[in-house]
Amino acid sequence: MFRWLLVVFLALLLINGLTPWLQKLGFGKLPGDFRFRLFGREWFIPLTTTILLSLLCALIAKLI
Repeated sequence: MFRWLLVVFLALLLINGLTPWLQKLGFGKLPGDFRFRLFGREWFIPLTTTILLSLLCALIAKLI
């Protein structure tokens, strides 16, 4: 279970770092991607984007 939490955390961290590039492709603005302001900072939780990118990675891994 700890391994999956670490994988999800790293995926969210990676997507958060690549957000400007992914937004040009339309990711990050999907229904289910949450963006809100809390304590003077903007927070971004890309749930739908994470699922779509995970499916894309699984498809690529299956084809290879």
